[in-house]
This record gives sequence, C-alpha cells and structure tokens, in this order.
Amino acid sequence: MEAAMGLMRRIHPKHAETALSALLSLLPEHSTDLLSQVDQPLQVLCDIDSGKEFILCEYNRDADSYRSPWSNKYHPPLEDGPYPSPELRKLEIEANDVFAIYRDQYYEGGISSVYMWEDENGGFVACFLIKKDGSKSGHGRRGYLQEGAWDAIHVIEVEPEEEGTARYCLTSTIMLSLTTDDKSSGRFSLSGSIRRQMNMDFSVADGHLCNMGRMIEEMESKLRNSLDQVYFGKTKEMVCTLRPPSEVIQMRLPDS
Repeated sequence: MEAAMGLMRRIHPKHAETALSALLSLLPEHSTDLLSQVDQPLQVLCDIDSGKEFILCEYNRDADSYRSPWSNKYHPPLEDGPYPSPELRKLEIEANDVFAIYRDQYYEGGISSVYMWEDENGGFVACFLIKKDGSKSGHGRRGYLQEGAWDAIHVIEVEPEEEGTARYCLTSTIMLSLTTDDKSSGRFSLSGSIRRQMNMDFSVADGHLCNMGRMIEEMESKLRNSLDQVYFGKTKEMVCTLRPPSEVIQMRLPDS
C-alpha cells in the first residue's frame, strides 16, 4: 500500500486514472483505501435540471451516480442515494453561492462545487472543489497555455460544538498540469500535486461558512506560494543552469 501511494504521488495527473485502475486490479484488498486516499483529476458533468455544470468526485458519488449541488438530484437518477439533512442542505446551498463568488475573484472563472454530509461523530464534513481549465479552448482568458488544468480539493471535518467553539480539520490538495507549445521555446510540460493539512479552533458565532472560508483562503495562498517556489522556481533555476540565456553566456566569457 505504501509503494502504491508513492507511485500515485509521482504519476502524471493525466495518467492518474489509468494508474489507479491498474492498482485496483493488482490490489483489490486495498481498493477502499486507494479510492479514499488517492486524489484524481476532477471531472465535470452538466446538471440538466439547473443547466449548470458540477464537479464529480468520490464525495458526491454513490454507485455510478453523482449528486448535483444545484438540484440535489443524482445523475443518472438513483432511488436510495444518501442526501444531507435539510439544515445541512441549506448550508450547502449557501456555500455553493459564496464559493462561486470566491472562484470568480481568485480564478477568473472555472467551475466550483461544494458538498456536505453528516459525520458519524455528530459533526459534518464539507468538500470544496474548484476546477480551472486554463487552456486556449477552456476557461483561459489570456491564451498563454496550449493545455492547462488546476484542480483544488479542500475537505474540512467539523467536529461537534463545545461551549460555542468547533474544531476544523482541513486537508487540501492541489493538482497542476500545464503545457506550452510555441516556436520560440518549443514544447514544455509541467505537472505535479501538493497536499497540506491544517487544524484550527474557531468560535461558531460568525458561522461555519465564514470559518471554513477563512481557512481555505489562507491555505490556498500558502499552496500557491509553495507551487511557485517548488515547481516554477526550481524548474527555472535548472533550465537557466543547463541552458543559460545568451546574455549570461556573454557575461561569463573572459576578456581576450
């Protein structure tokens, strides 16, 4: 199981689904753990009733059907699928509306979905998802990338309230892949994923949604900085070392 998780952490996001399928056939006894611990690139489906797109993941899936956060119906239809309680469903609707505003402000478009369900310990779990297709044919507004995708998965476990305070456990995963292809630089591909966790205690006076939004905003800022330093910073350093720009080469040449 440890080797399988190590392999999935190093696999290209494009091939994650194929690799996971192969591991499930090789390790059927670990299928539950693999499906729950391995994050795959997010897929999208259109809700016919509302006319809006929503994101597919393990958290809104039952059998081969997926529940839409907009209409609260399963696609394809499912008779006995699990649903959140009326109170939690009300919070889920509000969260989807607020998170759509957050998505437009930070991502300039894309698709977002929020799902909530009751926890066995008396609390609840919320899953915030964002998918941004940055390619020329997708939601990219600047057209720099030939292909590009940003998938963000934020899962927050909210423990039962105690004396007006609740504990929030956030697990965030970002999956990034991009490809450029032009005459000056040729074809370049970069992909990877990063996962971080955060635990915080908040007063519930401001509401669960406000507390969860604060955590997600802080976490995404940290993850963006990490990706910029690790993936882009290190890649730029290696490329400039192996293939230094012409002006740098001229500066290094000794005087004759």
